[in-house]
Amino acid sequence: MGSTIAGCVGAGVALGIWVDHIFHTAPAGLLIGIVLGTVAAVVSVVQQVRRYL
Repeated sequence: MGSTIAGCVGAGVALGIWVDHIFHTAPAGLLIGIVLGTVAAVVSVVQQVRRYL
């Protein structure tokens, strides 16, 4: 689960930095990327935990 969280948040950060670089909107893209990555991580971890309940 730790690698899932790290991967989701890392992908969100990378996507946010890329959006900021392309559209010159720093730090809005990074903040949105962090939020979306965190949401994706929570959803993924909840799905993983529900398998064992």
